[in-house]
Amino acid sequence: MTTPTNHPGTLVLAATPIGDPRDAAPRLAEELAQADVVAAEDTRRLSRLCQALEISPQGSVLSYHEHNEASRTPDLLGRLLAGERVVVVTDAGMPSVSDPGYRLVAAAIDADVPVTCVPGPSAVLMALAVSGLPVDRFCFEGFPPRKPGERARALTALAGESRTMIFFEAPHRLEATLAAMATAFGADRPAAVCRELTKTYEEVRRGGLGELAAWSSEGVRGEITLVVGGAPPQVVDLDDGIAAVLARVAQGERLKDVCADVARATGLSKKALYDGALASRATS
Repeated sequence: MTTPTNHPGTLVLAATPIGDPRDAAPRLAEELAQADVVAAEDTRRLSRLCQALEISPQGSVLSYHEHNEASRTPDLLGRLLAGERVVVVTDAGMPSVSDPGYRLVAAAIDADVPVTCVPGPSAVLMALAVSGLPVDRFCFEGFPPRKPGERARALTALAGESRTMIFFEAPHRLEATLAAMATAFGADRPAAVCRELTKTYEEVRRGGLGELAAWSSEGVRGEITLVVGGAPPQVVDLDDGIAAVLARVAQGERLKDVCADVARATGLSKKALYDGALASRATS
């Protein structure tokens, strides 16, 4: 049994390659080799990664996955409170992002244990970067619901989302998900299917959702990341836009920020909104 100390250890979330082991950060090898504990989603995958990095963990290695995350978190927290350095790795990418790790991060923060990370490969950011879709504002939606009804409701709720959206999906559900997205967002909504990123058969297929759904009907293999364009701006009357700006400014928001936001959402000119709002305030 570990004994808490006045000097807690550190929780390290370590990003692992999403395909090519050469993408591993130099710090990853150091952390894995020197950690007191390495908590891995799949210890066999960790072993293969360590072989590729030509290192051998000196501390203990234990499994930490979705089926034992809740039960194993208290033990790992105890080891952190005893002053140990615990490194968490998942099969690919950053722990806690659609992978185990969040429970331990929350527990560590509550116990005032330092939490840091080793940055590295991210399927989310890589897919966004190569998609060709807008990158200035985006959101990560993880895996869509598996059941058709729940999936349809979740996608309908996102139909008006103006930011570029990023999803994960299993290859055997890809066609159904793309078809559901075409129904909820429109068949012409631009999207990109990013498959096997950084691996031998890497592929990025771009097109409208309807086109991509038809393409995927023949079957697609590998790790899939979906990037979907946000809802196009809804063009409205300038007077209505100015009224919307003034209403938000009256609630305490900055005029310049509101004009930019309303312009992005409606397609109206930011300058026209700004000048119109100033003119309206001057005459009221």
